[in-house]
Amino acid sequence: MTNYEEIDFSPILAMTAGEVITHSPVSDIRLPSGKVLALITLDNGRDHTRPNTLGPATLRELSETLDGLKARAAAGEIHAVGVTGKQYILAAGADLSDISKVGSKTNAKLVAQFGHYVLGKLDDLGVPSFTFINGLALGGGLEIALNSTYRTVDASAAAIALPEVFLGIIPGWGGAYLLPNLIGIENALKVVISNPLKQNRMLKPQQAFDYGIVDAIFPAANYLENSLAWADGVLTGTTKVVRKNEPGKIERLTKWPIAVKVARSMLESKIGTVPMSPYAALDLLDKAKSRTKAEGFAREDDALADLVTGDQFAASMYAFDLVQKRAKRPVGAPDKALAKRVTKVGIIGAGLMASQFALLFVRRLQVPVLITDLDQARVDKGVAYIHDEIGKLQAKGRLDGDGANRLRALVTGTTDKSLYADCDFVIEAVFEEVGVKQAVFGEIEQFIAEDAILATNTSSLSVEEIGAKLAHPERLVGFHFFNPVAVMPLIEIVKTPQTSEAALSTAFVVARTLGKNAVLTADAPGFVVNRLLAKVMGEAARAVYEGTPIAEVEKAFGPLGLPMGPFQLIDLVGWKVAAHVQDTMVRAFPERFYANENFHALAELPEVVEKDKGGRVAGFSKAAEKVLKGHVGSTPASAETILARVQEGLAQEIKIMLDEGVVPEVEDIDLCLILGAGWPFIDGGASPYLDREGASQRAFGDTFHHPPILGIDEA
Repeated sequence: MTNYEEIDFSPILAMTAGEVITHSPVSDIRLPSGKVLALITLDNGRDHTRPNTLGPATLRELSETLDGLKARAAAGEIHAVGVTGKQYILAAGADLSDISKVGSKTNAKLVAQFGHYVLGKLDDLGVPSFTFINGLALGGGLEIALNSTYRTVDASAAAIALPEVFLGIIPGWGGAYLLPNLIGIENALKVVISNPLKQNRMLKPQQAFDYGIVDAIFPAANYLENSLAWADGVLTGTTKVVRKNEPGKIERLTKWPIAVKVARSMLESKIGTVPMSPYAALDLLDKAKSRTKAEGFAREDDALADLVTGDQFAASMYAFDLVQKRAKRPVGAPDKALAKRVTKVGIIGAGLMASQFALLFVRRLQVPVLITDLDQARVDKGVAYIHDEIGKLQAKGRLDGDGANRLRALVTGTTDKSLYADCDFVIEAVFEEVGVKQAVFGEIEQFIAEDAILATNTSSLSVEEIGAKLAHPERLVGFHFFNPVAVMPLIEIVKTPQTSEAALSTAFVVARTLGKNAVLTADAPGFVVNRLLAKVMGEAARAVYEGTPIAEVEKAFGPLGLPMGPFQLIDLVGWKVAAHVQDTMVRAFPERFYANENFHALAELPEVVEKDKGGRVAGFSKAAEKVLKGHVGSTPASAETILARVQEGLAQEIKIMLDEGVVPEVEDIDLCLILGAGWPFIDGGASPYLDREGASQRAFGDTFHHPPILGIDEA
């Protein structure tokens, strides 16, 4: 087994330039029983907007601190060691940008081994160790706690998670071995694999307590005092720690392998077999049921080294940087000072989409929201839906009674368009047809103030054409949400040649207030996401009409890594919507986009596809087969041909979009696809993937990135 004491860590300790060191000062605290607990408070000296991170210099200092405390424990000076963090934050784990610069597989393994070496000391002090999770605890931050003997959590802590799988790696400082042996395999599968794959879902403190990750939970008001008193009780034996989720021998022999087998099957059906990190994590969790901790840590060392040096982690870091930095500073957004202050929002329409808008606007902006429709019955139905959704939030404890009542009072509905007079921001959610949108805006413009902003939620129509009949077309901006409105983080903000800087600035400020990431796009057919998804869907339809069975077409698209196959996606968004988008793209670019006249006939059916027990598209419905009869060819395409066509089609279309100036840079296209289409982090969005697959070279004789985004040398 690995003896971490004998390893030369100097190669990574030399890579500390620019590291913001998280220091580990110690203070002795005399507990009520008279025992002494040495408390380490992790602190990088910055405010709470810069989390503590665990780089090489930080770990070296922590290692020296723990060595000193072990000596003091042996001398009888202290009876326990505690670890906590600066206000609101324990630690956000390793600095991922540093890990991505390790330079070789050997150094990548050293990073894993150094983390194990240092954090492992928390279990070898000669006295019990406690981690008091006073705030954010992600990745290595949570692994500090897992390596300790006992753990408590502040009930108001922002988030607790092991997000590594989301980023293309695995929990590599003990998490993959220690967690399942603390909380059982089923809970560990949720924390290590399922949650990261659900758009990086975090745990709330109560969930961490319920799972058994922490032994006690205390309110924020007296969190540290309560934690210290609890620790004293543990040390004196007056407080018994019961871990009801800790796996026993029977679970390890029977439940463990079944849970892993089910999880593997679920992964294969939902994400395919291309992503490496979920399967690497699954193997580590599986093997954690037996053998020693030292063997578990050694397996983590090897797995982390393999993944850190791979293409998927390099692409993940590119994607992570886009989401963490570029998304927060949108390219092309005007000065925020130009934005109009929004004190009342108008929503044209009262259907499901409009009602979802209203709920989001009233919750986030906390201003009056007015909805209108053709008749009072539709308006009343929309308002009732919004009130009902507010009630659901209250039932879940996300709103108190007063807050829920206040939001309900802010939402009103009417058929009287004159009540839009004092709205600052008006968005339409009506039928996707230029004439309809022109008509409703023309009617509303008679009543609103000259400087009120108009926004259209069109998914693919020309914003300039929608505003062609307005007296003030400069006030109109595209504001394209993605479904479901509350969940999807992207808004495409569309600028026409007439759009004013004030209208554009207002749109960006409103998007940010709504909690969304906004990307600026030119007024081009389909904008970014729908244009490229139309390419994917068109190639899928082409293959079906050539004679390829629909289930085989779905499988052929698996290597793209999208959350679902093309026909599964069409079934989710609606066949009529998909047909409309496809029509728009074919009209605009008939030589590059595929559509078939039968698509509209299929869209009229109540059910187009049949699904298996796992919810995957297995075939067409009988009604759809009747529509298709006589229109399907007899020359099915191979999976390789289908995949190559869609890869090259996407590469060609992205290159054309960049040449046309639809977005400023390829990074904006990748950001849109990650946030709006669920393109996986491990691909880094479309462009790094297409470069690596050779599709960029095949399509236009070059690559999007110079050099292409690849993993680290094996050396």
